[in-house]
Amino acid sequence: MNDPRIIVALDFSSAEDALKLVNRLEPRLCRLKVGKELFTAAGPQLVEKLMRKGFDVFLDLKFHDIPNTVASACKAAASLGVWMVNVHTLGGRKMLMAARNAITQGSTKLIAVTLLTSMDQDDLTDIGLQGSPEQIVERLAQLAKDCKLDGVVCSALEATNLRQQTGKDFCLVTPGIRPSGGQADDQKRITTPRQAIQNGADYLVIGRPITQATDPLLVCQQLHAEISGLAV
Repeated sequence: MNDPRIIVALDFSSAEDALKLVNRLEPRLCRLKVGKELFTAAGPQLVEKLMRKGFDVFLDLKFHDIPNTVASACKAAASLGVWMVNVHTLGGRKMLMAARNAITQGSTKLIAVTLLTSMDQDDLTDIGLQGSPEQIVERLAQLAKDCKLDGVVCSALEATNLRQQTGKDFCLVTPGIRPSGGQADDQKRITTPRQAIQNGADYLVIGRPITQATDPLLVCQQLHAEISGLAV
């Protein structure tokens, strides 16, 4: 069964720009992530169009609200038929449980954001969270697992500890992926695709290294070949 581990982040401001890129990719090599900017600009119609092209879609809207509102949003997302949707662990146990109850297990994957990969220790101090990024991520990941979510979004730098903590069936989705020699851009906690897989990541969210490449399909093929050899 084909299970692409690369998730291409469609960080575009219009459906037209996103589709130009998607038309140069192949569903057998990657899945697609639609985030806040693109979803706000293009709406569920684009998500449906991407799925008709054969792509699995990760709807990355990081729902974070009162439990009833998040449950309704998750139910609506699942009704679109997306492969994966996420919520924010900082919404707390009641919210996470409401989200879990809104989506039938075994259908749309439900995962939770721990800490954004743009955040470092100074950011945590500013907002009053105690502990290192690694400690906070571990606490939040355990909360998501306790609430029977399918997995979490985390930095690949934290994946090794989380894999040991949560077991092999808990899904780890890692942004902040940059090929060797690539620029970090606005990400703080980053690593390479090879390192991420070796650390225990299941899926790698990759944006600019693919979307801004001269030949995005070739880059996707190269990354797919690299990590396929490390599949466990």
